[in-house]
Amino acid sequence: MKNKAFRLIASSLTLRKIAKPKRNITTGCQVDWRHHIIEQTEVSTNHLTPEIPLRLITRNCPLWHQKEDESVFKDPFWAFYWPGGQALTRFILDHPEVVRGRSVLDVGSGCGASAIAAVKSGASQVTANDIDLVAIEAIHLNCELNSVTIATSLDDLIGSQSRGNWEVVFLGDMFYDEEFTDRVHEWTRSLSGSSIFIGDPGRLFLANHPLKKELNLVHRVELPDSSKEENYGFTEGYVWEIVNR
Repeated sequence: MKNKAFRLIASSLTLRKIAKPKRNITTGCQVDWRHHIIEQTEVSTNHLTPEIPLRLITRNCPLWHQKEDESVFKDPFWAFYWPGGQALTRFILDHPEVVRGRSVLDVGSGCGASAIAAVKSGASQVTANDIDLVAIEAIHLNCELNSVTIATSLDDLIGSQSRGNWEVVFLGDMFYDEEFTDRVHEWTRSLSGSSIFIGDPGRLFLANHPLKKELNLVHRVELPDSSKEENYGFTEGYVWEIVNR
């Protein structure tokens, strides 16, 4: 798995090729995903938010070194703690006033770190959203590790007509190609009553997009060495708030 998608999965070039809006849709409801996640991952604190242990695929896991077609998982983006998500989660923990007493939606939640941080920081209600059912199972496992409870949603909310009453919306590592960046940008315009925060390591699809003009930088952090190594070319994580809508 280390070679091809899983060795290069963190590079922006790989993300451009494989991370499409329809990503993470995993079929096979009879599979015991909980068992496979526990078996194929390890609990890691080697990241920007060590106070939140997470089940991840690391170099210590056999799956890291296997070929892609040997994996029981299809595109397990949830098993990696992406740099934008790390920066966003660090921001939440360092600035709990952003979520305290407020309802929160974490879109494309993946491993669930930002949602977990929101609960720990005093949010009144938190929903972790991901369109991969395996990610949802991973989120529940990570919640157990952190002794928190979070509502989850499998709905494809990006571009939907659904109008939730979320006071805060998180978007971590969502800007990986031009088409999907356009789609997310358009959707954020419908969230007129929400505070929206974006976690990103500086991908070109956000840096060169008109959305960038609507953003205010609220947090900047150097990535840990392990994240730098796995995410070729990225050395910092940024958190932006959409302010000019």
